[in-house]
Order: sequence, then structure tokens, then C-alpha cells
Amino acid sequence: MTRIILTAATMLFATLSSAFAHHPLGGDVPTTMLHGLLSGIGHPIIGFDHLAFVIAVGLIAAFQSNRLVMPLGFVAGTVAGTMLTLAAVTLPLAEIAITGSVVASGAFAMRGKIAGLMPATLLAAVAGLFHGWAYGAAVVGAEATPLLAYLAGFGVTQLLIALGVGIVARQLWKVARADALQPRLAGALVAGVGLAYLIENVEGMIFPGM
Repeated sequence: MTRIILTAATMLFATLSSAFAHHPLGGDVPTTMLHGLLSGIGHPIIGFDHLAFVIAVGLIAAFQSNRLVMPLGFVAGTVAGTMLTLAAVTLPLAEIAITGSVVASGAFAMRGKIAGLMPATLLAAVAGLFHGWAYGAAVVGAEATPLLAYLAGFGVTQLLIALGVGIVARQLWKVARADALQPRLAGALVAGVGLAYLIENVEGMIFPGM
């Protein structure tokens, strides 16, 4: 069953990835507070690899002693990563790190284990640096007001998605354990998304220009 889910997710998101690779504003740097906010809200949703990782964070955090700490750590990491981009700091193999984090987080959720709160938060924050670094490309050259609105937009959006996933798992699915079927299947789907993007990025490195 897991193999079927991974295969289906890989094929689905490999097909859709190019359609959702664009930026909410079509690549334009936001010039107003509203544009910055809308861009920040849209970026974690349109980018399926980013969205998949946020969902995985929510799945893992749903069964921790404090469901808020890990999502907050990740959001803080994304804000810091965006600041690195604006400071012209280059993170090596960023796309591989991003897609690898999606695969790893989905695989962990699929195992049905409870992650330690502080180690998981630290790893989420480190992954957030890479995700946020990618977010930052959309606001290079932006003024302070749209930039702050952008940070607020993607920060709040990611936090709400992660917490919403926890609510779905604990309240709607009525799941009390990480090894229940629903969160493990959701983890498998997340891992499949990450695998699709990882394969695409590796192929791009091996066969540039294709």
C-alpha cells in the first residue's frame, strides 16, 4: 500500500510541479503592503514542496507534548532564511536540501513514531533556513513595508497550515497516536511529493538544460 501511494504521489506531483512553480505575482517584486501580504500568503501554498513540508511539520507536531513549538521553530527558520537571501548569502544545494527535507519528514511521519520536541524543532528550524532562503528570491529589492508584509504573510500562513493539520489529525480523524493509519498514509503522500521534486532536481543537476 505504501509503495502504491508513493508511486501515485510521485507521478501526480511530478506532473503538476511545473504548473505550480510560478510566483503568486508572476515573479514581480511586491511594491505595496497588499502585494507583499498576498505574495507571502500564496508562496507556501503554490509551492507544493514547501506546502508538503509544512504539512509534515503539522503531522509530526500533532503528537508532541507541545504542538506549537515545532511549527514556530520552522517559521522562525524560514524568516531567517529569507534574511540570508536578502543579505546575499548563498546556501549550498538549497533545492536538494528542501526536497530532501520533504522526503525525510514524510518518511518519519509514515513510520508512526513520536519525535522528540527539541531535536525535531531544531531540525525543522534548519530546514526552514533553506525553505525561507528560497522564499527570499521573491522579495530581493523590495522596500521595507512590502517586505515585512511578505514575511508576515508566509509566516502566519505556514503556522496556520501546520496547526490546522494537527487539528485535522486529532479532532477530525479522532487520532490519538502517531502510529494510526491516517497520519502514516498522509506521511507517505508527503514523502511521495518530496521524492518527485527530488528526482526532478537531481535530473536537472545531471542533465542541465533538459
